[in-house]
Amino acid sequence: MLKEVDRGVKNRYRSLLRALSSPLSRDDQVRIHKAMEILLDRMTGKETITRESSVEHALSVARIMVSEMGLGVTSLVAALLHDCTGSLNLKPGELEKLFGKSAAGIITGLGKIESIEAVSSSYQAENFLKLVLSLADDIRVILIKLVERLEYMRKLEGADPAKRLTIASESYFLYAPLAHRLGFYQLKSELEDLSMKFLDYEAYTNIEGKIKQTTASRNRLIREFSMPLRELLDKQSFKYTLKSRTKSIHSIWTKMKTQGVEFEEVYDLFAIRIIIYTSAEKEKSDCWQVYSLVADLYQPNPSRMRDWISVPKSNGYESLHTTVIGPRGRWVEVQIRSSRMDEIAEKGLAAHHRYKGARGEGGLDEWLQQMRELLESNQDADKSVYDNVKSGLYTDEVFVFTPKGDLRRLKQGATVLDFAFEIHTQVGSSCVGGKVNGRNVPIRYVLTNGDRVSVITSKNQKPKQDWLSFTVTSKAKT
Repeated sequence: MLKEVDRGVKNRYRSLLRALSSPLSRDDQVRIHKAMEILLDRMTGKETITRESSVEHALSVARIMVSEMGLGVTSLVAALLHDCTGSLNLKPGELEKLFGKSAAGIITGLGKIESIEAVSSSYQAENFLKLVLSLADDIRVILIKLVERLEYMRKLEGADPAKRLTIASESYFLYAPLAHRLGFYQLKSELEDLSMKFLDYEAYTNIEGKIKQTTASRNRLIREFSMPLRELLDKQSFKYTLKSRTKSIHSIWTKMKTQGVEFEEVYDLFAIRIIIYTSAEKEKSDCWQVYSLVADLYQPNPSRMRDWISVPKSNGYESLHTTVIGPRGRWVEVQIRSSRMDEIAEKGLAAHHRYKGARGEGGLDEWLQQMRELLESNQDADKSVYDNVKSGLYTDEVFVFTPKGDLRRLKQGATVLDFAFEIHTQVGSSCVGGKVNGRNVPIRYVLTNGDRVSVITSKNQKPKQDWLSFTVTSKAKT
């Protein structure tokens, strides 16, 4: 079937294969080829919500997974098939035989996630985060859904104008916070900027225009700031890299709103990062020595000093941050870190503003640490690793749906009867059974994440003493 597709699709497919970081084995070639054939069979002639060819969209998602996220064959296969989950008509065993255990698990997980998206706009971000995490046994399920959403947002101009606001709102209020909490900070930032473009076009274009208008003066300021610093670093024989970055449009807009200032009054529009190439034994002392050089050149603001080298943040982030008065009296943020610290930060172990919104969920932080180590490996790992990162996460809760798609959050171990009392006391008192995913079950049936539950009642039913022995929620027991 690949021989029959147009040249553009064929070229993109070949480019995707070339983007993989390691040579393909014969088995990998067969798996990818089969996934592409299924994609073409199921999706040729169909369009996405952004009116893009579904085949082109799948190739784009797969390309981002490989090129921008650095993942491998298993992720590529699952990404190609992420929109086909409802039409595969393959049992888990058949999926595993075709694509391997890991890919089969991801594809199955994508099907579960797909079932919640129709009602996702009614979720709060925190519930959405917990639900998605509870349904995804493999972190790559979540990453594919985030990348899919990013691809939609990059092409949103092509969507029906009536749907753009809804898609942008979901991206901003649900997917961007999800990316933030999972450590995909660059993805989060792009989702916020793209969403803002549609949610507040005037503010977006205003800031975008001013960033462009001030590019020359900003670059001149960066040069003026960097030149004497480079001279000092060279004199001390440091091996280093200096980077500069302008903050995102959404980040600038947030500062303007929270501080009640105009664009021209946002004092840290850009940041300078000094990356030191040194040994693990010397990295702390070298970073402090570089800080001393910066402070000798430019007056620091003591209230803006952040030392995450002596005591790293709980998420593993290590860096020195200071804000100094640079040339022409402008405030400049400076970040100082070793190449090791920078690599960890860039790959998601930390983000510049994460501490501002962090919550005390130690189990989640531990899980995220393991997940990031996994993603840093730039390859698909054994399933056992994914089992480790999944275990213990939100084990005290279960998320299920009403027949209308409303989300209900219950205690782990909740039964159909617990669900009935969650709906209403009268419904619980008259419950005689239920239907879970279309199948009749008794009132003692224990629910699992993603179940769609309806309650069967009878006017002859009365509460019974033994119900206390198998219900777990307070509503059912009182």
